[in-house]
Amino acid sequence: MNLVIFGPPGAGKGTQAKIIQDKRGWPQLSTGEMLRAAIASGSELGRKCKAILDRGDLVPDEIVIGIIAERYARPDCQSGAVFDGFPRTIPQAEALDDMLARRDRKIDLVIELKVDDAALIRRVEQRIKESGGATRADDNPETLKTRLAVYYKNTAPLLVYYGNQQKVATIDGMAPIAEVTKAIAAAINAKSPP
Repeated sequence: MNLVIFGPPGAGKGTQAKIIQDKRGWPQLSTGEMLRAAIASGSELGRKCKAILDRGDLVPDEIVIGIIAERYARPDCQSGAVFDGFPRTIPQAEALDDMLARRDRKIDLVIELKVDDAALIRRVEQRIKESGGATRADDNPETLKTRLAVYYKNTAPLLVYYGNQQKVATIDGMAPIAEVTKAIAAAINAKSPP
């Protein structure tokens, strides 16, 4: 099964994708982690991505799609994958659909983690307090506000795109982690019984 975890920055997509990976064996394909690895490598691509992300902007589609296609081709994705942080735009969703169709696959389910923006900003502020500073360069309230604006402009329309395909399951992302995990498992089981 191929599924997308969808929601604004800080909604818990990475946490839930990791849980699904651990329980179901579908690898978490996190564009954020893949991009951070490119940045850590110090490569030209990494430096370019860092400058874009530090502004709170999205990395261009062709870079992200290439990274995803290369990762999805690995053997551990044979039974499916969890797309975390991708797609973020309609063109990316169409490119993902095309890439999967060439492999006779498709997106089976989109999990929308619905959250409150003000609570997300408080979460970032709390993380900064608890860690004594931002854990990542983009982990601060002002950058989060920029990222939320970008999300609503570019990414939220994906709900309509996937909704028209009857693939969206909306989950209360403000619930405790264990409750969110349980609701996601029920949505997955409804699409593909264990």
